[in-house]
Amino acid sequence: MAGQKAVIMDADGVRRALTRIAFEIIEKNKGAEDLLLAGVKTRGVFLAQRIAAKLGEVEGKAPPVLELDVTPWRDDKPRADGPLPPPDPRIGGATVVLVDDVLYTGRTVRAAIEAVSHCGRAGRIQLAVLVDRGHRELPIRPDYIGKNLPTARGERVCVRLTEVDGEDNVVILGSE
Repeated sequence: MAGQKAVIMDADGVRRALTRIAFEIIEKNKGAEDLLLAGVKTRGVFLAQRIAAKLGEVEGKAPPVLELDVTPWRDDKPRADGPLPPPDPRIGGATVVLVDDVLYTGRTVRAAIEAVSHCGRAGRIQLAVLVDRGHRELPIRPDYIGKNLPTARGERVCVRLTEVDGEDNVVILGSE
């Protein structure tokens, strides 16, 4: 296993980044009306829930959070044969903010856009990520970024969240 090289964000850094993202979402969309947050499983769901809670504190009403499983739309992993999710009427006309932990090649985001499009026709789709580490393979650019983190291809960025890992932080793991 790769060794931990550096802690990039501690729990306070993660909290501040998510708060900033929430305020940027409010500013860009002139409030939180007609928003739907779509968290990419697994950690993106918890990040979306935290952002929605912050939006609720500020705007008086938290937007709904959709759990988005992008597995059927991935082009870089084996596809699992199974039922696709049904249409979701909340998506129709809404501004959907995709939320994920790390943006790397862009392939997960492409799959997430396809997943949202399968479930309904959004008015707009925006992207919020906790960490943007570069190295795109597709022309994808986030609207909201917690932290830009240039990395080497051999490094791994690991986002740990209390809900999954028992602690909040972002670390870089060295080459394997």
